[in-house]
Amino acid sequence: MRVVVVGAGILGTAHAWQAVLRGHEVVHLEREREARGASVRNFGLVWVSGRSPAELPAALRSRELWEKLGADVPGIGFRPNGSLTLVRTPAELAVAEEVIARADAADRGVTLLEPDEVRRRNPALRGEFLAGLHCERDAAVESRVALPALRAHLAASGRYTFHAGREVVGIDGGTVVDDLGGRHGSDLILLCTGAALGGLVRELVGELPVRRVRLQMMQTEPLGEELTTSLADGDSFRYYPAYAGAALDRLQRTQPQTAVAAAHRMQLLCVQRLHGGLTIGDTHAYDEPFDFDLDDAPYRHLTEVVEGLLGRPLPAVTRRWSGVYAQATTPDELVQRARTGPVHVVTGPGGRGMTLGPALGEATADLIGL
Repeated sequence: MRVVVVGAGILGTAHAWQAVLRGHEVVHLEREREARGASVRNFGLVWVSGRSPAELPAALRSRELWEKLGADVPGIGFRPNGSLTLVRTPAELAVAEEVIARADAADRGVTLLEPDEVRRRNPALRGEFLAGLHCERDAAVESRVALPALRAHLAASGRYTFHAGREVVGIDGGTVVDDLGGRHGSDLILLCTGAALGGLVRELVGELPVRRVRLQMMQTEPLGEELTTSLADGDSFRYYPAYAGAALDRLQRTQPQTAVAAAHRMQLLCVQRLHGGLTIGDTHAYDEPFDFDLDDAPYRHLTEVVEGLLGRPLPAVTRRWSGVYAQATTPDELVQRARTGPVHVVTGPGGRGMTLGPALGEATADLIGL
């Protein structure tokens, strides 16, 4: 078939990959010269550890697909570095102990390490903590370069064409019309427009059960040593569904977050880029209209937390940014799918886009019979 994919973020690119993989011809449209949304404004984490039991099979499948993609397309920067969630209080330690006692702990690849074991696994961690929840299934990719690298790989098939700077303004039967007058005939249309939920998307499928979430992050100069795993802190227990349970309920009651962390719904996530710098975040804001400026208080908080775990000052911060992603609000839905005629809308993976993208593309392809 001839498939037109609209949106060159992780979801759109993963769906284009699946269509090419299955022998179809793909025309891929992106309104920007390069994707600039949440798909590039993130950590590049393939985060199996925090997924709920309902999400876990998709996360594990996606991790498998990312590893295969990493072998086929080295430019995406896949690395199976694992993660350490460092706990600093007895209440956080109780959550970690409850997690490793569960039946799915082996599937997740989680174990609890003593401080000396943590430092052997990641010698850059010279700060103070009680233990580290290690997840060997977690991984990372280079989010700012992974999508162009994957597109170049698809182009080599001879069945993939990418058009940048083309905004879709209408759909006429099976023909996609862009704002430069281009008309792209198709048998099937996939709209993967991320957090852009108005305009054509609303016209086609109305209001979807999806909310938009804003985050803030930052990037440092090279650390000067290897951070062998990705990092999280105990506040991440509050935001990932895998950790729900009695121990987390006690943590929420007895150990409130700091005022800044609570106000910005914060957790620490930290990953080292291939150039040696650290990507650090993040915050969560749900109430629109979102601020257009960057609040400095979360950055000060994150700096303090990371420096406490590393036991050293951070390198200079070189970039700060915000981003907005779309998150499905329906329980246990990994993504929202809607259809009208030949058009399929796929949106709302939330902060799970990089983790689940390849598996979501595969699931859609199976669902619609690509």
